[in-house]
Amino acid sequence: QVQLVESGGGLVQAGGSLRLSCATSGRTFSSYVMGWFRQAPGKEREFVAAVSWSGTSTFYANSVKGRFTISRDNAKITVYLQMNSLKPEDTAVYYCAATTKYPTSSRGAYDYWGQGTQVTVSS
Repeated sequence: QVQLVESGGGLVQAGGSLRLSCATSGRTFSSYVMGWFRQAPGKEREFVAAVSWSGTSTFYANSVKGRFTISRDNAKITVYLQMNSLKPEDTAVYYCAATTKYPTSSRGAYDYWGQGTQVTVSS
């Protein structure tokens, strides 16, 4: 089993930046593809970004492409989501997730989930 704990969320003004972290335990971190999802009130959980086992390949939702960067540090057993140029529509609970499969945007493919961290972007 893999345990995931997100941190780094908070309240920022539009145009600001936040860096989310996802600490892992329980398994060999490098064995998993890591992803970030988010869920706004009243909406479905949506894909944000994913990074391959090696960290070489990354994938992003069109809504965040060019603004967000996902990365991983296997030595520190942590995955990050650097969020720049934040917009009010980025407001959501952000979840870290892990899968043994290829990088994917499909929620159902991910086996493990964190509890989420709140990101609020004000105008």
